[in-house]
Amino acid sequence: MGGIEVVAVDNKKALKQFVELPYTLYRDDPYWVPPLRIAVKELLDRGKHPFYANADAEFYLALSGGRVVGRVAAILDRAHNRFHQENAGFFGFFESVNDSAVAEALLRRARQWVFDRGANVMRGPVSPSTNYECGMLIEGFDSSPMVMMTYNPPYYPTLMDRAGLRKARDLYAYLSNSHIIDLKKIGRIADRVMATAGVNVRPIDMKNFDAEVAGIWEIYSAAWARNWGFIPMSKEEFVHMGKEMKQILKPELVLVGEVGGRMVGFALALPDINQALKPAGGRLFPTGLLKILYYQRLITNVRVLALGVVEEYRASGLAAGFYATLVRNARKLGFGDCEMSWILEDNVLMNRSLGVMGAKRYKTYRIYEWN
Repeated sequence: MGGIEVVAVDNKKALKQFVELPYTLYRDDPYWVPPLRIAVKELLDRGKHPFYANADAEFYLALSGGRVVGRVAAILDRAHNRFHQENAGFFGFFESVNDSAVAEALLRRARQWVFDRGANVMRGPVSPSTNYECGMLIEGFDSSPMVMMTYNPPYYPTLMDRAGLRKARDLYAYLSNSHIIDLKKIGRIADRVMATAGVNVRPIDMKNFDAEVAGIWEIYSAAWARNWGFIPMSKEEFVHMGKEMKQILKPELVLVGEVGGRMVGFALALPDINQALKPAGGRLFPTGLLKILYYQRLITNVRVLALGVVEEYRASGLAAGFYATLVRNARKLGFGDCEMSWILEDNVLMNRSLGVMGAKRYKTYRIYEWN
């Protein structure tokens, strides 16, 4: 490949090229799920999206002979650095043709941008943080990703290695099926333990959605605080994400755990909207919306995104109660395959529990770092 030029996205045309690249790159890939362009643009809007109230970002394109051959975002997340008391930078929205010179030029430019602003390490991919799509697929290329999970060609990890990036952490995705899980056993244990601890599990109250989201935000901020890579979300950012999820969620799959009326945990599973997005090809108009509405009724998969309990009730059996209730409700709603993701590789308890429940680890994602 000829000379590679890396340029900042500083006008509408360049932003369009940044958004469009994956649609060209993955055109013939049967497993890629085209995101809605409107959603991608919203996430990249540094003026409006609430993520950027606590972060700065620069977007770059790699050009060769006038053709776009790669893209990357350099991200400085002040919320992360405040919380973890470190000077880290991030890269995200990475895409590249199979050429290590292109990948290295992009990553080097992103690294320079975050290092110029005080970072001493760069991690990624996170698009734009661990609260959104993150991690690079390194195992499990033989199926499409579920909602809010990533997908990339098998050559991407090699590009990272050649550029000098190293593994920071691996994230696991497990697959099970609601129809083959032994509910009697799990349900019995869960019911007994929850009754002893006086814990009640109920679906989210859609009539009081805003108040429920506010309560869940507090649990989220407390329950995940010690996890590697956790980034606190501002209330505005969390509410924004809640509004987006509201359009596709099923109340029976968003559960709240309470003790004496006080919220002490929550579990969130979403129908795999990717199954409906795929046929739309990333466009809402002219026929995309109709396709999404049609295929939405045919969704058979569900993804468990989050399951968190405040520390004092971690031993109460509430997590098992959530799991049993989710499986029961998923079965009633006609969902089969169920993904639990993502789980940190060193979360021994969770990895062991999922293994005991018969879930199979079927995809591995990697967060890289570069000093």
